[in-house]
Amino acid sequence: MVSGSFQAFDQGYLKEALARLGRGFVGVTQLPPTVTDAELRRLDRAGVRALRFNLRRGGSAGLADLDRLARRVHATVGWHAELYVDSAALDEVTATLVGLPAVSVDHLGLSRAGLPTLLRLVERGVRVKATGFGRIDMDPVEALQAIHAVDPGALMFGTDLPSTRAPRPFRDADVDLIRDALGDAGARRVLGDNARAFYRLEAGERG
Repeated sequence: MVSGSFQAFDQGYLKEALARLGRGFVGVTQLPPTVTDAELRRLDRAGVRALRFNLRRGGSAGLADLDRLARRVHATVGWHAELYVDSAALDEVTATLVGLPAVSVDHLGLSRAGLPTLLRLVERGVRVKATGFGRIDMDPVEALQAIHAVDPGALMFGTDLPSTRAPRPFRDADVDLIRDALGDAGARRVLGDNARAFYRLEAGERG
């Protein structure tokens, strides 16, 4: 469950959703640089597992806070940093990203222009959300296959529901697209195994 840009730093929506959904679901949220360690631990107990930097739409901490805040949050509660950003804009922060403990990039990096940069980041351990196929300006099959070829553990599926700002919302056929692009074994990793490992679900650490 990912906190939307319009929710900014309000944690009420996400905490209630996680409480209702229970074990097997974790959250990704946006926080200000001033967040306390105590609040991080409260959110961790509620099931939050990642800090989102919404550089595309705002409502989150900004690029200037990325390195310090991502490191602090990881050291305190073990969360990774998630970036909603056009990967074409990541060249200038590549050194920062590859130096962080754990990072993911949303929506296949959004753009064809940014795919080479994204692939270089994947080579260095950055993960990628296989989400938002109706938001991107490239062939999702091309992007999925290219990322999977660099690191079969990098891609993590998500529905992107409710897809309110996407030109084309999620549809069930997107799951079939992943299977057709990567085969059954690759699809199993993308549709479940990779995310369970990255979000610490296999270790039973939810809550």
